[in-house]
Amino acid sequence: MKTEIGLWIDHREAIIVILADGEEEVKHVISNIGKHIRYSGSSHSKTPEGLKEVTSEDARDRKFGNALNKFYDEVIAVIREAETIQIFGPGEAKGELEKRIQYEGLKAHIFVVETTDKMTDRQIAVKVRGHLPL
Repeated sequence: MKTEIGLWIDHREAIIVILADGEEEVKHVISNIGKHIRYSGSSHSKTPEGLKEVTSEDARDRKFGNALNKFYDEVIAVIREAETIQIFGPGEAKGELEKRIQYEGLKAHIFVVETTDKMTDRQIAVKVRGHLPL
């Protein structure tokens, strides 16, 4: 049984299309991560209030990072058995997932990583079938 997987991903969700034995299945993994706010300028202040801001900003960054890691773990659990993995998406998430896949020892299974805009489930499935190796 050969399993081909293509997925569209951003920090909010992953739409995973699984093609196996002539069948097609679509799965959605939702991250439940709110928008990550990054502050510009110097956040380091010598006042106790400024130190509290730095601490709370660091805590927000850690919380965001932990939630993102959990999201990527859920996605990898779905795609782990794939012989071929195609990754599409608009932003940083596709590259971050690619690094996580490498860390998990699945790098050889990645066929393509490509920048795309928002796609429907059907568009992702068509793109996956169109990229299948011969």
